[in-house]
Amino acid sequence: MKRSKQNVGRIDRAVRLILGILVLGLYGALDPPYKYFALFGLVLIGTAISGLCPLYVLFGIDTCGRPHEGNAL
Repeated sequence: MKRSKQNVGRIDRAVRLILGILVLGLYGALDPPYKYFALFGLVLIGTAISGLCPLYVLFGIDTCGRPHEGNAL
């Protein structure tokens, strides 16, 4: 099984985790049908834990901060 490379950096992951928890916390405070939009917090938490964002793959974004291969010291 091929393991996907992570494309979400540490700061990005921390922000996603915090926002995910906050958005998911709105689930109990909102009335239907708006409360179901709060489940988007699960997506944010999932991408924070896995370190892989499918939209970042689609657009070629990488926030991990790895040096480029051409920049050898």
